[in-house]
Amino acid sequence: MTGLPRYAGFAAVLAAAGLPIYIHAPKFYVDSYGVTLAQLSVVLFALRLIDVVQDPLLGRLAEVTRAHRAAMCAGAGAVMAVSMVALFAVPPLLPPVWWFALTLGGLFSGFSFLTICFYAQGVAKAEAMGDGHVRLATWRETGALSGVCLAAALPALLAGTGAPFTIYALIFAALTAAALWAMRPEWSAQAAGPAPSGLHAVLGDATARRLLLIALANATPVAVTSTLFLFFVEDRLGAPDIAGPLLLLFFLSAACAAPLWGRAATRWGTHRALLAGMALAIVTFGWALTLGTGDVLAFAVICAASGAAVGADLTLLPALFARRMAVIAPSAADGFGLWSFVNKATLAVAAIALFPALDRAGFAPGGDNADGALTMLTFLYAGLPLILKALAALLLVRLNMTETDDA
Repeated sequence: MTGLPRYAGFAAVLAAAGLPIYIHAPKFYVDSYGVTLAQLSVVLFALRLIDVVQDPLLGRLAEVTRAHRAAMCAGAGAVMAVSMVALFAVPPLLPPVWWFALTLGGLFSGFSFLTICFYAQGVAKAEAMGDGHVRLATWRETGALSGVCLAAALPALLAGTGAPFTIYALIFAALTAAALWAMRPEWSAQAAGPAPSGLHAVLGDATARRLLLIALANATPVAVTSTLFLFFVEDRLGAPDIAGPLLLLFFLSAACAAPLWGRAATRWGTHRALLAGMALAIVTFGWALTLGTGDVLAFAVICAASGAAVGADLTLLPALFARRMAVIAPSAADGFGLWSFVNKATLAVAAIALFPALDRAGFAPGGDNADGALTMLTFLYAGLPLILKALAALLLVRLNMTETDDA
């Protein structure tokens, strides 16, 4: 298998330090240390902005230190693991909200640097396999989505231990060390690879710019629905108790679908398979526009189908970008610094734009909302993503297939 399982394992560990921490950490600090939601909102927004801005800089750092890639990744992994333990297993050594900000900032910085290096290494690995970008992406994203599912559920599974988050953090630290050890040969191979190309090689290439624009249009719907998911389930569907199971269903569907999208890309071409995934997403958004109170079963089907569509996005679009990086910037860290920037920027934009629009419509979470407020919630949750996904599909159709695809 040419070492691909180690890519899946490393992706699973990285994924556990991403989205699940947004789910677990705020509630843990509210319940354990009395930090207010308002304080946490300010901290999370500030950290998200820092995270977005620093990604191109981390990409540049990854390029200039490439000769020491193994040591740099070990250091970033240590920062990530120690920050996770400090976040959940160490009583705050500062006022809790500041400890939350400090430890989460370290966690996300280590996570971002490792993610950029990991995806950049995938370019060299896939080329060594003989244009194996889709195959590698399938292993990587299946591992990542499996890691998200496990990390989201693990604290509940450990609830009977009396210290679930302490054990969670210690398990994470141990798995990080194991994953870094397994990846050592890969980092060494990247250090001996082609010379860095720089940001100008990426931004100066028309196809790379178009792929970054597609990524921006394509990631924004996920950012929008992630931001509004709990509000839609609670206030539009009137079913707050099933939000957790529906979210898990979404990620499980994505994880199960990722290998199937990889097979589809091998058979019909990456562009065609990705367009099929986008079409599936457009259908699910259109269906979600019709839902009202009590339509839980229909929304469960939508969660499964939209999760499957996201599996295509996460697997195939990075594979297209990686294939282009192999042509114009084989060292790739600068390119994936920009890729990470584009994807994370959508979350910040969603947080800034959506809530003021809902507020102007008179929407009150958990309140007795008028029809107009619920209509606005539905449009923002499903209508806006439908428009953006259609735009992403149009941009992909106009992309020159011969420059990035294998079929």
